[in-house]
Formats: sequence, C-alpha cells, structure tokens
Amino acid sequence: MSLLPLLLTVLLMQPTPPPAWREAPAAEWRVLFNGRDLDGWVVKLAHHEVGDNYADTFRVEDGAIAVRYDRYGADFGARFGHLFYKSPFSYYVLALEYRIRGAQQPGGPSYARLNSGVMIHSQAPSSILKDQDWPISVEAQFLAGNQTTMNVCTPGTEIFMKGEMVKAHCTNAASRRYVEDDAWVSVQVEVLGHERVRHYIDGQLVLEYETPQIGGGVATGFDPRLKVDGTPLSSGYIGLQAESQPVEFRNIRLLELTGCLDRGDAAWRPYFVHRDDTRCTRGAR
Repeated sequence: MSLLPLLLTVLLMQPTPPPAWREAPAAEWRVLFNGRDLDGWVVKLAHHEVGDNYADTFRVEDGAIAVRYDRYGADFGARFGHLFYKSPFSYYVLALEYRIRGAQQPGGPSYARLNSGVMIHSQAPSSILKDQDWPISVEAQFLAGNQTTMNVCTPGTEIFMKGEMVKAHCTNAASRRYVEDDAWVSVQVEVLGHERVRHYIDGQLVLEYETPQIGGGVATGFDPRLKVDGTPLSSGYIGLQAESQPVEFRNIRLLELTGCLDRGDAAWRPYFVHRDDTRCTRGAR
C-alpha cells in the first residue's frame, strides 16, 4: 500500500507556521495614525462629497479614531461612511485595535448594530460617487454581541476559498464569539496582492481566502466604468468603516511585505514576500 495518501493527510493536518512578520521589530512598522488628528486620512460619507466629515462622524478622542453620531440629530440618513488612508498598498500587513461600544444611531440598519470593519483593496476615495453606499472593496468585518469577528464581506467583489468562488456576501471566521464588553480587540490583515488574504486575531489565523477580484453585488451607486467584473484586485486603499454603530480604532500600523529578496543585501528582511530589487541597497540587477 502506498504511503503517499497518508503523508499528504499528515501534511494537510499540520498547523500553518507563524508568519515571519510576527517577529518584525516595531520600528519597521509604519504608523498610519498619529494619535492626535486625522492627518493623512480622507473621509467619504454616502450622500456627501469626498472630504465632508459631516457632524464630525470621524474624530480623535483619547488617542483613538472614534466614530460618533451624537451630532447627527434623529436619523442616520444612510450615511454609510469610510475613513481612507491617503495611499494605496498591495503586499502588506495591517495591524490595529478596535472596540465596539455605545448605542447604534437611530435609523441605522439592523445588521449594522455592533458591526464595523476595515476595507482593503478599495477603490480610491476620489472615485467614489456622492450617493454610493459602499466602496468596491473587500471588508474584514468586526462584530461584537456574541458573534464571531474578523469575518469577510465582499461589496462589489468576489473571493475564492480552496479554488471555489464564495457565493455568500459574508463568511464567518473561525474565531470565538465576541460579546458586547467594550474590550479592545487586536487584529491583523495579511494582504498578498491578488494572491491571498489572511485574517488574524492576536496573531492567530482565523480566516483565509484567495484571488480577490471585482464582481458580485451589494455595493450600489458606483461609477459603472470602475466595476469591470473579473478584474483582479492586486492593490487598493484601506478604509475604516462607519455604518451607524459607534466604534473606535487605535494603534493603526502597516508593515510592507514588498522589498529586497536578496538575502545577502542589507535591505533584505525575512518577512518580505514580494520582490522589488530597486529597494536593494546594491540596486536592481
């Protein structure tokens, strides 16, 4: 009897090895949020022009980016919002802490209660039309209230798992259920261009999917010229979500995974996975 099937089974049962980026020194991470103001970030709320931070939806409180609705009046008004970092990225790890707390703004949809997230591979904020609800992007979804977290949702996009296109708009992660306890949750999103995305909580893998691309539904009000279904998503913007639930974000950092892959070069790092010889100290070859 061949041992090959048994060996394959054993290999498949092995846990995923810890990613090298977990050992990256703190100094090599880029700080995206300075803890004082929204410098470097761009607001886009549905039914408002880019840059219009209606009623100070996004603000800084106690060193965190806070989503607040206390100046909205009686109704949410379908002002689904996102706060985008100014630059796009392709191969990287995004790390941040979030906590969901407070009462949902009246008029917000029921599914948005205790719900927030961070968008990756998003279209540019300048390309989002005034009345567009969600950006064409992939969402790492944050939930509380006895639900799993670091799920994935796909507004205007499609993803694959084990080679099969995922039909559901949202897919749960293999996390424990998080109750509404106002606790900070430390999460990481490992993005490898168009190849693969992994979601982590405290450095532990809870969800993985492949080949993100434009497609599917849910997002509305977009420029149809931008939604060419089947287009690979290899880079894009990062956006913190506001969809009627108060939430806070802090310690937002990013580690670039593109760099010099020459192990003999001073610019080489063990966590680089995407080649860019121009970043080698000895230049491109």
